[in-house]
Amino acid sequence: MTARSADRARYDRATAHLDAPVAIVDLDAFDANAEDLVRRAGGKPVRVATKSVRCRALLERVLARDGFAGVMSFTLAESLWLARSGVEDVLLAYPSADRAGYAELTADPKLAAAVTVMVDDVAQLGFIDAARDGGREVVRVCLELDTSLRLLGGRVRVGARRSPLHSPAEVAELARAVARRPGFRVVGIMAYEGHVAGVGDAVAGRPLRSRAVRLMQAAARRELAERRAAVVRAVRAVVPDLEFVNGGGTGSVQHTAAEDAVTEIAAGSGLYVPRLFDNYTSFRGRPAALFAQPVVRRPGVGVVTVLGGGYPASGAAGPDRLPVPYLPEGLRYDPQEGAGEVQTPLLGPPADDLLIGDKVWFRHAKAGELCERFDALHLVAGDRVTATVPTYRGEGRTFL
Repeated sequence: MTARSADRARYDRATAHLDAPVAIVDLDAFDANAEDLVRRAGGKPVRVATKSVRCRALLERVLARDGFAGVMSFTLAESLWLARSGVEDVLLAYPSADRAGYAELTADPKLAAAVTVMVDDVAQLGFIDAARDGGREVVRVCLELDTSLRLLGGRVRVGARRSPLHSPAEVAELARAVARRPGFRVVGIMAYEGHVAGVGDAVAGRPLRSRAVRLMQAAARRELAERRAAVVRAVRAVVPDLEFVNGGGTGSVQHTAAEDAVTEIAAGSGLYVPRLFDNYTSFRGRPAALFAQPVVRRPGVGVVTVLGGGYPASGAAGPDRLPVPYLPEGLRYDPQEGAGEVQTPLLGPPADDLLIGDKVWFRHAKAGELCERFDALHLVAGDRVTATVPTYRGEGRTFL
């Protein structure tokens, strides 16, 4: 029996009393992945990216471990909710246009002390001030640096289109603008190198592309390390008491942690290890989050149909954004139908051994997006469910 076959047997035994669709988190794998993130961070604290977890019980579990400190949230409403739930260090990773949220933040000393908001434009400061509605609390501000690699005089850009702040001078100028404005205080810098941390460099069957990605990422790491250090020096000249410099992501933890300018690492997807992380040479994690769909039809030899399963991930549409049939091994989508909203045909020899009601286990392409499809996660230890906990959606929270 292969390791994956043994996992399937465990998951089937653990969830025998549960009807699919059902989602699980393998706690042994989750904890091992958490330990690996801490190891790769080399002593620097790991800030947990909540969008990749979307379950308070699991956020609490990982934050209780040595090596993790604080969370990185994805909306202001989520940030306030987590802060009111007792999380004392919340970094909002994206600018917000939530007027009601800013009014709440600036009116509550506890929230204002716990939540740091993201800014990359003076206009965002004006928006916050207009939303205060009488709130006088000082807003903690993090400045985001554009990490993209620019080549050929800027005519070629590699990386996500996020912050407009690319040079040390641009970031320092915004820091000065914040310092001059009453009611705001710069406390941090964030720089997420998604083209390094979020792009696989070992794509199966694509050796030339994989080689090109590795060369690009090596060049990007060198350029960013030098520029990030210069940015930090420039900002510290304006804000000597800067509290943190955040960088990285699951795919680049050890590389980013090696930079002296970086004080903490952001990561979250590496706890669940979705399918997009199968194409990395920088680390090997254990799939921890899975979902099962039930077999409801047997249309013919070598074919079964499961209920639902069409849970595509965000990003540029393509086959890599689909969940992947994982257990039993050897199943694949029908290329004419793919993953369906209500039913999904699966092809392959294992189909002939599946009966009506049997579970087929899938891995989502991304991490936390799985939790938008399920209101609960069943936590599996060994071959039994030890707890059932709500996702954000299960708590009635749909932030995006």
